[in-house]
Amino acid sequence: MDRSLREGGENGYEFGMIARVCQIYIAAVFLGLGGWALLAPGNVIEFAVTPEYRDEAFLSSFALACFGAQAVLFGIMALVLEWSARAFLTYAVLLLPFFWFNYHFHYVEPVLTSIGMLDFAGNITMLIAALVGWRASR
Repeated sequence: MDRSLREGGENGYEFGMIARVCQIYIAAVFLGLGGWALLAPGNVIEFAVTPEYRDEAFLSSFALACFGAQAVLFGIMALVLEWSARAFLTYAVLLLPFFWFNYHFHYVEPVLTSIGMLDFAGNITMLIAALVGWRASR
């Protein structure tokens, strides 16, 4: 992309808006799934974890709610910060190991149910958004 387009040329605003929308998609995944884990950890355990791995102990729900709180925090930060091309690309690369996690804990060690694979759908959404955001903000 021509640098003049990014810096206010005829399509600069459009490319900036594309990057912004990509951040909103990433934030939406964190706020949606993280909010679910924060507000209803028992529900997440019931629907997203296979019966063999469910644990109804307080600490399980507490830990999942803490995980959700961190996800919501990151979702908020994704909304309020302006990501550079480097941030989008770094995020895309750092997201890749999570695909192994999804594969392993659904197919090899069946911890996640089909509903638990919403995490995979979220990761796909965020990877695409990060790559489109990187391209738009270069």
